[in-house]
Order: sequence, then C-alpha cells, then structure tokens
Amino acid sequence: MSKKITLFSLQTFSTTGGIQKMTRTLAHSLNNICLKNNWEFKLASLYDADSDIMPQYLPHKNFKGFNNHRIAFMLSNIFAAKKPDIIILSHINLALVGLLIKLISPKTKIWLIAHGIEVWRPLSFHKRLLLKRCSKIICVSSFTKAQMYSWHKTDQDKCIVLNNALDPFMTLPANFVKPAYLSDRYGLTGAGPVIFTLTRLASTELYKGHDRVIKAIAKLKPRFPGIKYILAGKYDEKEGIRVKQLIADVGVTRQVILTGFIKEEELPDHFLTADVFVLPSKKEGFGIVFIEALACGLPVICGNADGSIDAIRNGELGTAINTDDDNALEDCIARHLTLPVTLAKRKLLKDKCLQYFNEQTYINTLQKMLTND
Repeated sequence: MSKKITLFSLQTFSTTGGIQKMTRTLAHSLNNICLKNNWEFKLASLYDADSDIMPQYLPHKNFKGFNNHRIAFMLSNIFAAKKPDIIILSHINLALVGLLIKLISPKTKIWLIAHGIEVWRPLSFHKRLLLKRCSKIICVSSFTKAQMYSWHKTDQDKCIVLNNALDPFMTLPANFVKPAYLSDRYGLTGAGPVIFTLTRLASTELYKGHDRVIKAIAKLKPRFPGIKYILAGKYDEKEGIRVKQLIADVGVTRQVILTGFIKEEELPDHFLTADVFVLPSKKEGFGIVFIEALACGLPVICGNADGSIDAIRNGELGTAINTDDDNALEDCIARHLTLPVTLAKRKLLKDKCLQYFNEQTYINTLQKMLTND
C-alpha cells in the first residue's frame, strides 16, 4: 500500500547543529525508503529557503523551504489537497501545525522526534496535547525516553528509542594521519597532547562543561608540558568574554586555543589532530558530535547524566564521568593522555562506531516502523 510521508522541520540546511544534522540524515533515509517502496516523500522547512537545499540529501522536487514565512508554511501544509498518511515533526515547536493537520485529517498519524532539553521541561497546553495525539514519539536516547515519562507521563508504548546515525556524507578518514595544515594553523609542535571540544558556546547554555575543561587544563599542564586545548564552536559576545576571562584567570592563555566557528569540511581533520575529545555536558539529548569523533577514531569523554551515554554505548565506546566532580574530569583526561591512543585503537573505535551508528541500520529501523504504522 502506497504511503505519503511528510517531514516538517524548523531548519535543515541553512544552519549546522545537532538537530539540523539529524534532520538531514533523517530526510535522506526517509527519501531512500520511499523510493524503494514507491511511496511519496516531502520535506517542508519553516526557516530554510528553497535555495538552501543540499541536493545530495534529497532532490529539489521533494523539498519546500518557506524562508520564515510562517503563515504560508501553515496554510500550505494544513490545507494541502492530498493529506499525508504520516507526518513527522522534527521538533516539538512544530506542534501547532501537527495538531491542525490532525484536526482536518484525523486519519493522518503524527510522529514526533524528541531530542533533549526542548522536552525536558514543562510544556504549553498545545504541546502537551500533541503528545497525546502522537502515534509515535521517537526519542533519540534512552535518557530522553525516561525524561518524557518523568516530565509528561507519556505512554511508554508509543515512545521508541532510535539513536541518531552518522551523516552519510561525512568524510571519514582512511588513515589517521594528523593534518599538517591544522598543526601550522594552531602552532602545534607535536611535543604535547591535544584535547578537543566542539560545542556551541552560548551564554544561555552554561551546561556544556567547557569551562570545567579549561580549569582541568590549568591543573594538568605541569604534568603534560606542551598540552593544548582546542575549544571550537561559535560563541556569542557574552560567553566569549566570560571564557576569555576564565582562560586568563586560571593561567592557560598559552594552552587554550579558542577557534570560534569551524567549517564542517574541516571537522574530521580536527578530530584527527586531537588525542581525546572532551565534552562533559549535562544536557545532551544524544550528542552527535560524540559519534562523529568516534567515527574518526578519537576517544571520547562525556558526562554520565544525559543522553551522551547512548552515544558511547554505555561505556563500550567511551568514558562517562560525573560532570560535577572536577577531580574525576582531571583524572580521566590524565588517564587518556598517559596512554596515548594507538592507530589500532583508532581503527577499532571507528569500526565499532560505524557498526552501531551507520545509516543503513537507521533506515532498516525506520522501514519497520513505517511499514507497521
């Protein structure tokens, strides 16, 4: 039986972040499934323009960007002549369009993607109503599924854990040679270890733990001469001032390299440059950056109180620490640096990550869910 499936997103192609990356992979996977089954698929994005599409993920004909024209977005999709059999909302902030489509077309089934902090909190009436109207809530981690019940008493039978997958178009290293151009750019001599963090540095999101890593570097530098900490990610003015002041206060101006935004195509090379990836965050819904690091053969240290646990397979692929224990963070980093990662370990991490978080496994799970709904 033919199906018509529509994926709704806030942003997919015009910005880069964890949710955007997840949505691009989801769109690519759904498009492949629909092509194979002769189903119809469309992606509608509120904030993207038509010109933002990355055609490797899906054809232009399957995408409509509304360039932040909210009324057109609502009317075009709510009153579409042919209603979808399944609509998938990539964010709970799309609840209203989902509810209105359900009102006009009661047979249409709603799936919601539940990521992290956007649902780990009290919700407005229409968002709570959406949770009741959904036939499936796809939780990106077991932690998020638990939070859905804790906060909203969501029916656990409709909550399905589907971990995020690696972007199928991410360039993964064939070997693990440190790129010379980044060593030149950052003044890395090879005499000391390199710690790497990539995250959004926002003054409104002070839970990522990068400030704790900066403090740990100050304590570690006597033991590891030449140690460098590459802290990457776009930062707002307020957070930039705070972080730079902290770097000066703890005396690590020569050790910490604050890069700002880095290009997506340079991300694998940054993973290759480092000896360990550290992000002791407290509120990761899943943490795509962890599996990206692992897929490049880079060991990972994360927090133990959020969805990061799923990304490291409960400790199989990485190390989780108590994010409130600064000594634990320092000791964990020191252990990794005392036993430098070998080429064999890098290859093993890459292979295991690809075994668990490849797109084909993701597609197979989605196919079963779509066939049975």
